Amino acid sequence: MQLTNLDWIIIGVYFLAVVLIGVVVAKIAGKNAWNFFLGGREMPWWLLGVSMVATTFSTDTPNLVTDIVRQNGVAGNWVWWAFLVTGMVTVFLYAKLWRRMDVLTDIEFYEVRYTGKSAAFLRGFRALYLGVFFNIMIMASVSLAAIKIGGVMLGFSPLQCILWASAVTVVFSSLGGFRGVVFTDFLLFIVAMIGSVGAAFFAIGHADIGSLGALLEHPNVADKIGFFPTVERDASGTLTDENLNLWMTLLVIPLVVQWWSVWYPGAEPGGGGYIAQRMLAAKNERQATGAVLFFNFAHYGLRPWPWILVALASLVVFPTLESIQVAFPDVDPSVLGHDLAYPAMLTFLPSGWMGLVLASLVAAYMSTISTHLNWGSSYVAHDFYKRFVKPKASGKELVLVGRISTAVLMVFAGWLALNLKSALDTFQILLQVGAGTGLLFILRWFWWRINAFSELAAMIASFIIAVTFKVVDPGWAWWVELISGIGMTTVIWVTVTLLTPPSDMKNLLMFYKRVSPGGNGWNPVREQSKTFLPRPEALWPQIAQALMGIVSVYGFLFGIGKLIYGEYGIGLILLVIAIGLAVKLITSKNVGGGSRSMFDT
Repeated sequence: MQLTNLDWIIIGVYFLAVVLIGVVVAKIAGKNAWNFFLGGREMPWWLLGVSMVATTFSTDTPNLVTDIVRQNGVAGNWVWWAFLVTGMVTVFLYAKLWRRMDVLTDIEFYEVRYTGKSAAFLRGFRALYLGVFFNIMIMASVSLAAIKIGGVMLGFSPLQCILWASAVTVVFSSLGGFRGVVFTDFLLFIVAMIGSVGAAFFAIGHADIGSLGALLEHPNVADKIGFFPTVERDASGTLTDENLNLWMTLLVIPLVVQWWSVWYPGAEPGGGGYIAQRMLAAKNERQATGAVLFFNFAHYGLRPWPWILVALASLVVFPTLESIQVAFPDVDPSVLGHDLAYPAMLTFLPSGWMGLVLASLVAAYMSTISTHLNWGSSYVAHDFYKRFVKPKASGKELVLVGRISTAVLMVFAGWLALNLKSALDTFQILLQVGAGTGLLFILRWFWWRINAFSELAAMIASFIIAVTFKVVDPGWAWWVELISGIGMTTVIWVTVTLLTPPSDMKNLLMFYKRVSPGGNGWNPVREQSKTFLPRPEALWPQIAQALMGIVSVYGFLFGIGKLIYGEYGIGLILLVIAIGLAVKLITSKNVGGGSRSMFDT
């Protein structure tokens, strides 16, 4: 396909704006590590919230959603919709705890919460395990989407896509640091949302479709629009094996098990990664809470439908993989998959809109990759280099190490992207590797007995079990493998916890005073204090608020969906309920660590 001069002008203006932001903030970002990795800890909730949303709107996200919808319908999105539960628990239980930590990275948590050589080893190992290994996996998955989009829309080879996509991002990320990432995320999110809505509008208007009603009634689509999997029974009245696997994979496991038991980047139980980085960068506890709340509303409740509509439209225009291959014979067959249908639909955009949507996809890519580069380099520089290589390294030296590691991480991510095939496959691999660790990340804040050996055991066990399932395929359904991994990992880390000594009592007491976790799990530690400590706050009110948030966001998600489907009555009812609960939450005076509204400065 050919881009017009107008398309190139739009793309060029976007790149110019991003580079200018990076250059403007480069000087202040390079002053010290706190500025480079946390933006000086003075960020407001709305800017951090938008940054979280922009980061999770990566280039591979619409591809992943398209892959899911084409294979399992709209209901297939429960595999990631269920992470809303994790997100709301983070909002109301963990955001304020992270902000109270007053650390540069969430990995630094380990030597505040635990003690001894085991804590130091855990910090260094996790810095490389998450900041390098896991981070490269995530960025490679995002870069795979860039390869597919560039191949379909621009005719680029996989290597050309990687070189062009990564070069500008690395330069920008190494210049502006966290402050540059957050500021540009605001621009990137606006461009990306306009692009996704425009893509949905023109997809519905395709000559083979014509209108929203025609799309929803099309035989290729009609059985794909349900919010929940269909129920299919055999002659005896029981669910068929195929239907049972579908229900377990798409709904039961994600909602009942996955949200609390699986570690996944951006949806870590108890918070973590780049989500924790933004909570740590907030002005105060209320701002941290408000940022994560806004993120969950926008990410789950408002944003999915444009992607879903493009995915449904693709079932009409490109009903099979063969039809995609016929339409784009020059695309490398090794990357042919259902996720390719999203960029394929974008080729029908008119001049001007084509440039805007391409700019939006570039924006989505740069937002996600720049965040992961800054986050990963913070682990390498602060939690590995400064902690174990050169403890007396200056702030400017740490910034230099961060900039070098930014480039190195991108090189390895690009290499891995050239060897991946599917975004959905990568998503499931990451879930399996993190299976069983989530419960520990939730409880380590509220149960004093958990120690560094607990985390090491969980991390090693989950990885070994995931690799074993890949090497020795037992022939089980994916959800059976996931539950088995969760069960075995949980038994292992709980056993190790009970068989190993707790952290030093003096350190535990210092942690308790610093963070003030709620519940009764720290009572044995409180009793060791020589001074009076107030009773910990109850957790049930916070849990109730999290439940209200979950209902509100799902109300927005399905209310908008019902309006799109033409079911205006139930759609409006759901939206009224969602808005009412949202107003109740954001005006609450006891959320976010203070007596004022969480959005008060």
